[in-house]
Amino acid sequence: MSFNTIYLMLMSVRMAPRLPLIFLLMIHGVSSAGWGVSYRHSHICALKNSSVIMSCTYTYPTGYKIKKVFWTTNPVKGKESPDLSEDPEYRQRLQYLGDKQQNCTIRLSHVTQKDEHKYYFRFTTDKADVKWIGDPGVTLTVTDLQVEAPERVTEGHNVSLTCKSSCTLTDRATFIWYRNSQPLTERRDRNNQLLLQSVRREDAGRYSCALHGHSYISPAAHLSVTYPPSSVSVSISPSVIVEGDSVTLSCSSDPNPPAEISWFKGGTFVGSGRMYSISKISSDHSEEYKCKSINEHGEKYSDAVTLNVM
Repeated sequence: MSFNTIYLMLMSVRMAPRLPLIFLLMIHGVSSAGWGVSYRHSHICALKNSSVIMSCTYTYPTGYKIKKVFWTTNPVKGKESPDLSEDPEYRQRLQYLGDKQQNCTIRLSHVTQKDEHKYYFRFTTDKADVKWIGDPGVTLTVTDLQVEAPERVTEGHNVSLTCKSSCTLTDRATFIWYRNSQPLTERRDRNNQLLLQSVRREDAGRYSCALHGHSYISPAAHLSVTYPPSSVSVSISPSVIVEGDSVTLSCSSDPNPPAEISWFKGGTFVGSGRMYSISKISSDHSEEYKCKSINEHGEKYSDAVTLNVM
């Protein structure tokens, strides 16, 4: 017969000196001669800074009294296992919820990646040589959250953002999404994805995620919404133009990414850039001017303005 995990313990029988030594065999989840420890989960994936419940039960034969119960990590053969409740790293965070009969459940609070170990329940009896450790224990993995999103999306398209963890969370999770640190209350879901349909430019911002009931919030990922020019206009400075003055025309445009600007006098191209300047203006410059804003998504002309030189 093959077993996943076999742990041998030696019990001295202080009776007749010629009686043979008795070996106790322990198998995870199965009692051997009345001895056993069973864990609800052999692997737990928990969120950073959360509390973890490690549920377990244990059995032992009648005629024994439990002297001490405790949890430990990474036991070493031949060495006494340390009690985590006496460890400064755990003392304030570990709470034993069980008893000295059959419940060996604990709560570990404010877990971090430093707590990633295998945890074992151990108990001793009133018989000095009888000690029991529950193998294979509980493996704890601690994860943070990361938002996976494209850097940019075009206005009107759909986009999906994913709240990712490094392992599958053991407890059922309800996800909460934030934009610019403000909760998107309508986006609470057991699904770890946020779907934005027909994206608007107002949807641009810094997105982060969290789990309902937990304080930890993921680092933010920035989502940029790109769109063509939709509002293009020209302003003139100064507003009253006298021959010989210097005049500046400014083109205002709102696309993302920023547009390239071209200037036209009548229908003739005369320059580029957000501003177009004319020094020592004369009546020869009297004409209609307009600018064109263009980016990868489209182009738009401003309304024409007329320079009237006094």
